[in-house]
Amino acid sequence: MRLKKLSSNLILFLLLLFGHAIIAQQQAKIIGKVIGKDGTPLEFVNVGLAGTSLGDVTNVEGQFTIDGVNLGNHILIASMIGFETIKKEVVLSPNSSLLTLNLVMNESVEAMGEVVVSGTMKEVSKLESPVPVEVYTAKFFKANPTPSVFESLQNVNGVRPQINCNICNTGDIHINGLEGPYTMVLIDGMPIVSGLSTVYGLTGIPQSLIERMEVVKGPASTLYGSEAVGGLINIITKKPTNAPLISADAFGTTWGEVNTDLGLRYHLSEKTQGLLGVNYFNYQNPIDNNDDGFTDVTLQNRISVFNKVDINRKDNKAFSLAGRYVYEDRWGGEMNWEKKYRGGNEVYGESIYTSRWEAFGIYQLPVEEIINFQFSANGHQQNSVYGATSYIADQYIGFGQLTWNKPLEMHDIMVGLAYRYTYYDDNTPATANESEDNAPSIIHLPGIYVQDKIQLNSLNKLLVGARYDHNSIHGNIFSPRINYKWNSADKKNTIRLSAGNGFRVANVFTEDHAALTGAREVVFEEELQPEASWNVNLNLVKKMYTNNGLFIGLDASGFYTYFSNAILPDYETDPNKIIYSNLDGYAVSKGISLNMDFNWTNGLKLIAGGTLMDVSVTEDKETYRQLLTERFSGVWSVGYTFKQVDLTIDYTGNLYGPMRLPLLGDLDDRPEYSDWYSLQNIQFTKGFGQWEVYGGVKNLLNFTPPANSIARSFDPFDKGVEFGADGQVIPTPGNPNALTFDPSYVYAPNQGIRGFLGVRYTL
Repeated sequence: MRLKKLSSNLILFLLLLFGHAIIAQQQAKIIGKVIGKDGTPLEFVNVGLAGTSLGDVTNVEGQFTIDGVNLGNHILIASMIGFETIKKEVVLSPNSSLLTLNLVMNESVEAMGEVVVSGTMKEVSKLESPVPVEVYTAKFFKANPTPSVFESLQNVNGVRPQINCNICNTGDIHINGLEGPYTMVLIDGMPIVSGLSTVYGLTGIPQSLIERMEVVKGPASTLYGSEAVGGLINIITKKPTNAPLISADAFGTTWGEVNTDLGLRYHLSEKTQGLLGVNYFNYQNPIDNNDDGFTDVTLQNRISVFNKVDINRKDNKAFSLAGRYVYEDRWGGEMNWEKKYRGGNEVYGESIYTSRWEAFGIYQLPVEEIINFQFSANGHQQNSVYGATSYIADQYIGFGQLTWNKPLEMHDIMVGLAYRYTYYDDNTPATANESEDNAPSIIHLPGIYVQDKIQLNSLNKLLVGARYDHNSIHGNIFSPRINYKWNSADKKNTIRLSAGNGFRVANVFTEDHAALTGAREVVFEEELQPEASWNVNLNLVKKMYTNNGLFIGLDASGFYTYFSNAILPDYETDPNKIIYSNLDGYAVSKGISLNMDFNWTNGLKLIAGGTLMDVSVTEDKETYRQLLTERFSGVWSVGYTFKQVDLTIDYTGNLYGPMRLPLLGDLDDRPEYSDWYSLQNIQFTKGFGQWEVYGGVKNLLNFTPPANSIARSFDPFDKGVEFGADGQVIPTPGNPNALTFDPSYVYAPNQGIRGFLGVRYTL
């Protein structure tokens, strides 16, 4: 009996085992279709089962088939660069040998284009924006870490940080070959960086708090007023709700530079969250590798504190306040310069003390309509000496605007009222009246603007707008604009056409460092009138997905800007003077640019871009090339991540063509044009959970400009220069080329190859 029971159990066990084996051997098929959110079939989507080698790639109809699937539970994964990955649990039972699925994939942030505010002054996806906006995330800039926003922009196509002085290394940002004053720099959409800070205030923004940067090329004066003639750069900081609890980033270089960024998210109350950031940069190691007797890089000691507070209100209405304070002490000059020589004529040095505060915010009114009040204020105190020449300046700017946004069925209307107050005072003739008494400049600039984004149909949008401003000194200024956008039904092709004008009121002492340094005399031939420009821009965007998992993005633009009343410093009529006047003629900036983005599923990423342009000036029927503008520039960034060991390699660089340089007369034997040059960098980043260690080499090719970039660096006070009765330099045996001391012959940084090592921590 016992044996019989044992036999029965054995038979039952064998039957169960055999049955399970039969079931295990039974296989099923999965078929399906992948579509986009709008119902469009998606081709080249990788669809597979996790933990197996089974999978397929969708065809032109979005269809896929996976054969030979064992019964049971599986995780199905659908992925394609540019779309959010789908992970779906599927169950295959013996009752069905065929499973049919329909999958809907949403475009990812990278494909939709990050949310942008520049160009329309409200949050829209980059894809839907009628205005072409280039977006660069914080991750993009981490591929080549730098101590300031100014240097970070060197890897953006068509944007070049221009160093304007060989000695104190102050500079500005060129967009499509246009000088820095034509570029408006915003923080969170507010006009913070302008006037004096165009030259002195582009450093000290804690980069650990930057979410992204938005770049608009071409006039944006309809929404942003003056100074947005050549384009704008909008630095968007992180929201306290999205920022890490703690972030820290510190690195040093073999030259002795040390940069530290700290970020802290905190809660003041249940409805109030804040974000605190601190940036500290220090460099105190005089180096003179080119043996001209002057420091190659300015010595700096800078601290910046940034704080942002978001208040949660009823109905999610916006209320945000932010502020920043920057103090910097920098100097460059002869290697034996000390503080005791500041402002004297014994040892030449350029010493700059900058103290700057900023405050800005937004408050949405507690009404049913969408009405926002945005405001900003800043104060800038400058205490500088350039040899024996002092420049003491104070600037205060207050700005406020009220915007009303009214979305309708086919229209999205925005109306704005703006007012800007500018106070400027310095110790130069710029703020002196006819009696040579001090007369600070005070400008009131009220304005009104309106724009309407019209949804013509699902594929076509039109944005029209106009702005009217009244400058208390220069009178009325009118700025219209129009933008048109078309995209294909599958959103893989987009065309944008933009046209509009801009205007700018110039203050050369806050914008042009060359007006203060060296031995040149500043001359105004007339009272300067506002500049005006007209711009046309055609932008084409194309996205492509290949069957081997490669995403290709192409972004091409053609641009043309015509300037009347342009104000260009004249270095060439008289080598002893800088002459300012409104151009009796016109200036043109035109060209084409191409950005390319390649992403492979294996982790390799390539971003490359090039800009070919011609920036010219026509006066008295003669056309010549503008100073310090290159005809070609290119940038690239190649990154690859070894996922198994969490190691990333980034290779970045840029390439610039020859620029016309300011010579000091017919006898100046230095080259009229710069050489081609390239700045290249490599970085290795290793992740350890919440920590990252990174290091590499900057300026791999060890490129530096010629050692004679500073004319007569051995005689900075022109003690060995003889002048004739007409004020012109007389050639002498000791000065056969009739030169004076001048540091404006500069087009690239003097800092050569150097290593760097850093660490990041994020909680």
